[in-house]
Amino acid sequence: MTKEALCAAAIAARQHAYAPYSSCLVGAALLAADGSVYTGCNVENASYGATLCAERTAFAKAISEGNRQFTMLAVAGSEGNEINGGFPPCGICRQVIAEFCEPDFTVLVVTAPDTYKEYTLSELLPAAFRLS
Repeated sequence: MTKEALCAAAIAARQHAYAPYSSCLVGAALLAADGSVYTGCNVENASYGATLCAERTAFAKAISEGNRQFTMLAVAGSEGNEINGGFPPCGICRQVIAEFCEPDFTVLVVTAPDTYKEYTLSELLPAAFRLS
């Protein structure tokens, strides 16, 4: 799968977001090593701590289906319907990514419908907490 196709899947996943409190629609697309793609969206809750980010939703779907080998993640977010700027993973999501992925794992942050910025996990979370 191309990076552009993974970004398009993340953009499409935004349409399922439940965001009545922030109006921020976020979608994620997680590419597994076997070629499977798992999408997720943010699901907000009146008890804000219970909110699920798109990235963690995608990881939970993949892990619950037995997949634990991942190669790339794309994240697309917007305040309202128009993508204008990037929504990189939050700190909790970065730590969840570090639980399952190596420091060189690729994270694509969609900045406009046809552009993205590319990061490694180590760039986003340089001192990840890991148990050996």
